[in-house]
Amino acid sequence: MSKKQKLELTWVGKENRPRLEPRILIEDTDKSYHAAARFSDADIFDNVLIHGDNLLALKALEADYAGKVKCVFIDPPYNTGSAFTHYDDGLEHSIWLGLIRDRLEIIRKLMSEDGSLWITIDENEGHYLKILCDEIFGRANFVRQITWQKKYSVSNNFKGIASICDIILVYRKSEKFANNLLPRSDEAANRYSNPDNDPRGPWKAVDYLNQATVEQRRNLVYDIQNPITGEIVRNRVKAWKYDRNTHQTHVDEKRLWWGLKGENSVPALKLFLSEVRDGMTPHNWWPHTEVGHTDEAKKESIALFGADNVFDTPKPERLLHRILTLAARPGDIVLDSFAGSGTTGAVAQKLGMRWIMVELGDHCSTHIAPRLRKVADGTDQGGISKAVEWRGGGGFRYYELAPSLLEKDKWGREVISKEYNPEMLAQALCKLEGFTYAPNPDVYWQQGHSSESDFLFVTTQSLGLEELAALSEDVGEGRSLLILCAAFRGNPDHWPNLTVKKIPNHIRSRCEWGHDDYSLNVANLPMAEAPEPPPVAAQGGLFDEGDAA
Repeated sequence: MSKKQKLELTWVGKENRPRLEPRILIEDTDKSYHAAARFSDADIFDNVLIHGDNLLALKALEADYAGKVKCVFIDPPYNTGSAFTHYDDGLEHSIWLGLIRDRLEIIRKLMSEDGSLWITIDENEGHYLKILCDEIFGRANFVRQITWQKKYSVSNNFKGIASICDIILVYRKSEKFANNLLPRSDEAANRYSNPDNDPRGPWKAVDYLNQATVEQRRNLVYDIQNPITGEIVRNRVKAWKYDRNTHQTHVDEKRLWWGLKGENSVPALKLFLSEVRDGMTPHNWWPHTEVGHTDEAKKESIALFGADNVFDTPKPERLLHRILTLAARPGDIVLDSFAGSGTTGAVAQKLGMRWIMVELGDHCSTHIAPRLRKVADGTDQGGISKAVEWRGGGGFRYYELAPSLLEKDKWGREVISKEYNPEMLAQALCKLEGFTYAPNPDVYWQQGHSSESDFLFVTTQSLGLEELAALSEDVGEGRSLLILCAAFRGNPDHWPNLTVKKIPNHIRSRCEWGHDDYSLNVANLPMAEAPEPPPVAAQGGLFDEGDAA
């Protein structure tokens, strides 16, 4: 394989890609929630909880959040063949890869240049997922594979080699990513003390001897004097760790520790707490004692939802605490598109981070939303709450995915959905055309914009020559307007600052309309659908196939 070639994973159907409809989000204000009082100036009230297919939801987020998400954590179904209550697991290998690929490609677009992705997976698909992520993110952007000890014991009755660990794959968007340090643990902090009342503060003793022998490093062999006893100390077996000049600097700066009474046979170097980094370097072995285990997560789930509603594979809050501590800071946006029981959002909120979560199942409203209400109220004192002194604050907005913009009428034609009111239609078409939906209350035709001089106007009316002429005059020179309407008369080329298109003709070929479920369920996959019916002749109506008059 040449240096220019790259390893790619192939599977049946890899070339098939969904043509996703960029849906709009509709807030369910009855399910949105915020704390009754502000607990601090840092409270965040506009967190986002979306109920719906996570692939469509990711597409819906793309226009507003591309390049803004600092940390993505996902815990997708592991494709193990298990009968999960809340996920359809055990998909055929190729189908699973395709579904994960489609989501990862949008996730990458959502990530900021200094952002990172953290995926929990097991060895069943983990190595395939690694190659797939190499392809999407670039192998140079692989950060680390972390081993999480999810179990603390195994049954003696288990036959074979038991699995007590999961994999966490970490990828970055670009080289701009840099992880944070871990807070210094009490155990690490206790290694620093100040027995001699050094005015520079607490310090710990660092070995002054080299691992090399005197024969191996003759340049690091020299006599030094114990300043308290006057004894001359000579190298016998090991060389010193530092050269003569550096040693003299240590002497001049009073950095050598010989014991309170000079009783040590060799010195140690004082490493002051004030001089080391404010934190600890993370590594890729995460024992359950540090980040929790599955039993701990299930106990958290029972405390939140009761013994009859325990999630099959919940993640402990301590695990998410570790990930978010390394990957983001307060105020950053955290995304989890496989929300499960809502642990990511709960931990992010307790850490002062913004969060977006997506969940298809009904437990989005029956479990996740109530959990996050408890977090906002401060009544959730489980998980990491006491460790971070969580008292409550903030809230979230609850969204549903809008229905498909186009639906089939009784003749089998694709027409604008009856569920769309004029505002929803304008918002949906803005998203579809790449415009920002921002209606101007004073200028009716400025419903969206792509720049300071390029606007979009949506109407379900038929526009005549007079209306188009008036719009052109109102838009004026140096500005442009895209008009999406039911029908129009005349040649729009007469008005250079106008572009006029009929709906739904203009958008019919854009997307897979009416496809509401891309979830990890074989029955919902595009290849399982019935073939499209043959086109039906137009019957007339507001959104028919006719050309401009």
